Amino acid sequence: MSADVRPIAESELPDWLRTVNTGFLTAAGVTDSDVAQRAKYNDLARTLGAFDSETGRCVAAFRSFAQQLTVPGGASVPSSAVSNVGVLPTHRRQGLLSRMMASELAAAKARGDVLSTLIAAEYPIYGRYGYGPAASLAEWEIDVPRTGLDRRLAAPVDGGRIDLVDAAEARRVGPELHERLRARTHGAVNRDERWWSLATGLEQISYRPYKEKFFAVYRTAAGEVAGLAAYGADDHWTDAKLPQNTVQVHDLLALTPQAERALWRFLCSIDWVTKVRTGYRAPDDLVAQLLPDPRSARIVTAADFLWVRLLDVAAALRARTYAVPGILVLEVTDAAGLSDGRYRLDAGTGACERTEEPVDLSLDVSVLGSLYLGDESAVRLAALGRVTELRPGAVALADAVFRTARRPWCPDVF
Repeated sequence: MSADVRPIAESELPDWLRTVNTGFLTAAGVTDSDVAQRAKYNDLARTLGAFDSETGRCVAAFRSFAQQLTVPGGASVPSSAVSNVGVLPTHRRQGLLSRMMASELAAAKARGDVLSTLIAAEYPIYGRYGYGPAASLAEWEIDVPRTGLDRRLAAPVDGGRIDLVDAAEARRVGPELHERLRARTHGAVNRDERWWSLATGLEQISYRPYKEKFFAVYRTAAGEVAGLAAYGADDHWTDAKLPQNTVQVHDLLALTPQAERALWRFLCSIDWVTKVRTGYRAPDDLVAQLLPDPRSARIVTAADFLWVRLLDVAAALRARTYAVPGILVLEVTDAAGLSDGRYRLDAGTGACERTEEPVDLSLDVSVLGSLYLGDESAVRLAALGRVTELRPGAVALADAVFRTARRPWCPDVF
């Protein structure tokens, strides 16, 4: 079969969205409201479709949008975020994703995007396009009775307070709080108006009905908003009429350890609740260690999450900071030819330029993507054969240079 890959027209948006829904197994059709919402937010120039030459039907979908990614040191880097990628089961293995990806990456490079990001639904797909897993996640389930917390003493101990607020207030205070957190959290991405509208029920998607959430705000003793938690709960009782409800945390933002402690303590103190699911957190999140008995929190999910693809290696490496000084000459290979070359990184000054100096390390652009946010170890990657050391000691230096004291965290699916 042959197919035409191109940006879609506005009239083709329902067909494109039907392909997205089918690919993600969410719905067989589309509603007018879903189409209207997409028309409001999708940039059609960055919304690609593959159209079957015989039927004219959209058989593969792809879109990207402008994003800001926080990197180690707090800089915000322009990224092209990839989402809504899907190929109908009738048209798989025909190279449609490869054609759409090639088109997008070339366009992103031309726009001046430093890198591209995505959340990989399946692990094996995106490495061949130069993406590497760059930030992981973990989710804990807290067995509340085993925490050792005195649920009678749930108020913050630092003079702050917890207030329950409605969705409108959460939408009012949330964006500024998130931006302050994002500025200090490498791996975090910006949230646009649509994100907050969907998270607070102002807008809804037909196949994913909005369920009312509870919102808890932590304020310091001075009245400053320093934390926000969004959560829901099930309604489960035993045959003996004993409550065994589980709280599911949808979002928890905290600017300080005090705010974080206060919010987790609050969630573990709610009547009738015996378990708390934390939602996706950084793998080194404080939540378990904030409890008197850390064993009461068990990890139920641990996986890769945010994937990064460098488009401008020199600009990307200049944007972040490094824990230790050192000079590394990297030979980067890129099958797509977008960012291959030899680069000299001076971690002491942050300078990075193309060079002809002898190579210290050789690696694929996808491997550099895994190192970029500080989550992965160059020593581990070398042991796996993904980094080649050409100067003795270069792998150990790269490990020290790229790693960060705290692991990156991306709170958002996109």
